[in-house]
Amino acid sequence: HDTKMVLAGESGALRVGFVGAGMMAGAMMKGLVKTGTCAAEHIAASDAYQPCVDALAKELGVRGVSSNMEVAGFADLLIIAVKPQMVQQVCGDIVKSSAGKSSKPIVVSIAAGVTLSSLSGWLDSSYRVVRVMPNTPCLVGELAAAYASNSACSDADSAIVGSMLGALGSSFKVKESDLDAVTGLSGSGPAYVFQFIEALSDGGVRAGLTRPVATELAAKTVRGAATMVLETGKHPGELKDQVTSPGGTTIAGVHALEVGGMRAAVMNAVVAATERSKELGHSKIETRPRRGEIGPRLRCDVPLREERRGRRWRVTAGIAQLGRLGGTRSRSCEGRVGGEWA
Repeated sequence: HDTKMVLAGESGALRVGFVGAGMMAGAMMKGLVKTGTCAAEHIAASDAYQPCVDALAKELGVRGVSSNMEVAGFADLLIIAVKPQMVQQVCGDIVKSSAGKSSKPIVVSIAAGVTLSSLSGWLDSSYRVVRVMPNTPCLVGELAAAYASNSACSDADSAIVGSMLGALGSSFKVKESDLDAVTGLSGSGPAYVFQFIEALSDGGVRAGLTRPVATELAAKTVRGAATMVLETGKHPGELKDQVTSPGGTTIAGVHALEVGGMRAAVMNAVVAATERSKELGHSKIETRPRRGEIGPRLRCDVPLREERRGRRWRVTAGIAQLGRLGGTRSRSCEGRVGGEWA
């Protein structure tokens, strides 16, 4: 979606709420206000760190509040922009704020790794839920994002979210199963590009340029090349061929990149980040009580092995996994540690 528009609902201008007012949420608010997509008085935000909210309220004129429930009650479109481990609690606040009301907000989550299934479970199946994978160029109005909706969302609901994201850059509606690949490409991609720009700059310095000149030339070369891909519609390979004359300097450099395995390295980076996103999405946060426990819970961000015997269960994790979490190794565990049968 590239069209900029004023967000509107059935009863007029759409009210947008943000639970979380960090860098990404702040960039989204600035983009919505700057493009005229949403007036500042129609935006409300809350955050556990109140100075973030106060700063945005002063800068943009948005409504800063101290309660998640107040934001949820205000909004027609509610954006969850908190750390993944906080999303369940926020969903609880949303449910409380909607109790007894005939209408519920469209809930949009930008929390990494939190699935539509989890969100719908923490809310309920009647909530319209959209999961978004944004990226940091949102901070400069160049968002490249993708989003997926649950079955409760209508085409009109999805279009509203797409229009909001379109005000910040570009967005694509995809299947949720594709969001891992989106994470590996555009979500993590800015880091790859930053590394490439740094490497170009290093090459310029090695060839005799000063660092400031080398870095600016590298960054503007990347920006210009990207603009050419987007504006001409030509395949990147065709554009590359246009600047590689026979026996010339550019083809010598391209050959050096091929010898160094740049193409394979970039492809491997996308695949590795995609696989890691899948792992995080399938990791469990185990919240069922273990025998003899009331308050404590086993919480883990690595895949766990769960065993069942009828209605009894236990969950275990390899010592190597627990070592990554700062767990204690114990010879008496014979290579595994885990919960009691309960």
